[in-house]
Amino acid sequence: MWRVRRPKPFVLVIEGEDVDGQTPPSDYLHEQLLLPEWREAFYELVDATGLVVCLNVHTQHPSYRDVRGRSSKGRLSQGEYYHHDGCTGPVKPRFVEIRCPIQPQTRGVATAVAPHRDVVKAMMQVLAAELPAELAKIAALATHDMSPETLDQMDEAALDHLQGLITRTVRKKLNAEGARSYFRQVDAAANAYFEPWALGESRFIANANSRLTMQHRRAYQAPHTGGVANGHLVKRWTNEELPLPGQVVDQALIAALCSEEGDETESTEGCYLGAH
Repeated sequence: MWRVRRPKPFVLVIEGEDVDGQTPPSDYLHEQLLLPEWREAFYELVDATGLVVCLNVHTQHPSYRDVRGRSSKGRLSQGEYYHHDGCTGPVKPRFVEIRCPIQPQTRGVATAVAPHRDVVKAMMQVLAAELPAELAKIAALATHDMSPETLDQMDEAALDHLQGLITRTVRKKLNAEGARSYFRQVDAAANAYFEPWALGESRFIANANSRLTMQHRRAYQAPHTGGVANGHLVKRWTNEELPLPGQVVDQALIAALCSEEGDETESTEGCYLGAH
């Protein structure tokens, strides 16, 4: 029996296993959910749900690596814009696992997660309130009716294209704190999940599937002034980087995905900053 709850329709939170009179596994993620015989069923749960949160996981599995990218007071990092992982390449990871390791310092910066379509709708809604003249220009560029009904019919590629236009407009027209304020409004309008990180928490975010594709971003919930001690995150693309017996990791794919994770430059290569 597992202790689970569903705080939002697209979120399932697993707190651990109820074991009568026994000590539950300290690393139930690897010792149970990701065992070869159960792994695909767990992956399908992530695909179908959108976001699966595993709390109280004590693990030091070697496959995790530090999350790259840093934010500054003067401008947003790429991680602060809503994005998919692997957005610039033809192959995207099935999902991304982001983890807050057990560490002395707590994590004070949220990670907002929401369904891709809801994010784009919210970006349109907030832009209409904040920069209506710029929205009119975007609508002309996109040559699309911008009604919610039309957004409901768009495929992922069209949503990506429209989102890129909106994101670049926000980036050009608003200063850093104005853009952060804009995205805080988007978080609320999209009904995003941005609960504070717990130490020992892993979040599995559906990143590329036909059922429910999610997006995520680093979300400062107050003006970013810098100089505040903050716990760090680690990540992996579990489906691609944690092979089953007999499988081999595609190192070229992993290298290509890692290459787009560095600090933001003035380049417009990334899908949420550059052309589609």
